[in-house]
Amino acid sequence: MWMGGYPPLGYDVLDRKLIVNETEAETVRHILRRYIVLGSVHGLKVDLEADGIVSKVRVSQSGRRWGGRPLARGALYRMLQNRIYLGEIAHKDKSFPGDHDAIVDRDLWQAVQHRLAGNRIDRRTGGNARGRSLLAGLLFDGEGRPMTPSHTNKNGAGYRYYISRGLSTGTKASTPQGRRIPAAEADRLVVDRVRAFLADEAQVFDAIGKHAADLAERQRLVGRAGELAKTWPELSPAEALSILRAIVAGIDILAAEVEVHLIPAALCDVLRNGPDGVPAAPAHPDHGAYLTLSVPAAFTRVGRDVRMVLAGPNTMGRGNTPDPSLIKLVAKAHELNERLTAGEMSITEIAASEGVHRSYIGRVLRLAYLAPEITEAILDGRQPPGLNAKRLLQGRPLPPDWDGQRRLLGFS
Repeated sequence: MWMGGYPPLGYDVLDRKLIVNETEAETVRHILRRYIVLGSVHGLKVDLEADGIVSKVRVSQSGRRWGGRPLARGALYRMLQNRIYLGEIAHKDKSFPGDHDAIVDRDLWQAVQHRLAGNRIDRRTGGNARGRSLLAGLLFDGEGRPMTPSHTNKNGAGYRYYISRGLSTGTKASTPQGRRIPAAEADRLVVDRVRAFLADEAQVFDAIGKHAADLAERQRLVGRAGELAKTWPELSPAEALSILRAIVAGIDILAAEVEVHLIPAALCDVLRNGPDGVPAAPAHPDHGAYLTLSVPAAFTRVGRDVRMVLAGPNTMGRGNTPDPSLIKLVAKAHELNERLTAGEMSITEIAASEGVHRSYIGRVLRLAYLAPEITEAILDGRQPPGLNAKRLLQGRPLPPDWDGQRRLLGFS
């Protein structure tokens, strides 16, 4: 018998007994499954918000309604550990069989508890943080779809990826603009860009101005930001993970650019309190006031793999030899070719959507068929002197054979 209070998501109360609400019960199971995939309550919260999943709507006897809002992290932690979903009633440190139906099977429940326990150990020891999906719950593709962690094994080696939501539940044909990017490279890109920002005194000074009005404090926080940028490699994996998840609101993966959206108010908290004092979740009234850090980056296919190549001075300790315009042009060629081969649009329709002549689209598309070693050299910045985007686009038609391409473009 239900002893009073409001029923949790997944149940209603009838005659003082918990009755399964089938629609909400499926939402509960979805939440537990997503946590197992994401491995992060912060990432889970962002993921659920993107899907429009909210808290239980409640109505008082007087007719007042409340709830129906995004689930807070605390509420999610309680939900993930609530034994009511197993058909049990908890009292102090013990649980007893209830007279209500379970909505979660024990295998799913145990998998969630195992994941929670593992994360608690990782937070205490810093163990395995590098192997997890650092950006889970933060990534979105160019169409605004969440990107979720995925992995595969090739020849006994494991590889991690982030993939657009539609690709995890459907096919490339059903999500033609979906992306699949290497997770390790994406993680490194974001960390490098954040460190580069922290090392830039002028940018940090301006970013935290609204949240640190006192000039002396602002200067002190700028100094701490620079120190954090230098000592980041010395942080434990758990500390780095905690800081990044606290200050990054979201990351957009665009065709030739990655945008990292920082929360300046949360950054101030981190700089004031240090790695050990990172708040559980940024909770500021101006949470939507983000600072966007851009990184020129191209994701392009070389053989069967997707590679990410950076260009420009926005990363820590990386050279600037790749030609950003050349890389963007090759990336654009692969993007347009995927749209065409997926049957999404014709060349004429693509040209109209891009606002260019179809002959231009034809010249760009031919670059999707460059020899793999030519594409790789361009991505690494090893192209011959004088080979630029203009020459590659407006020069003589590319031979279909790779040897002819190498001779024409000066690679042999």
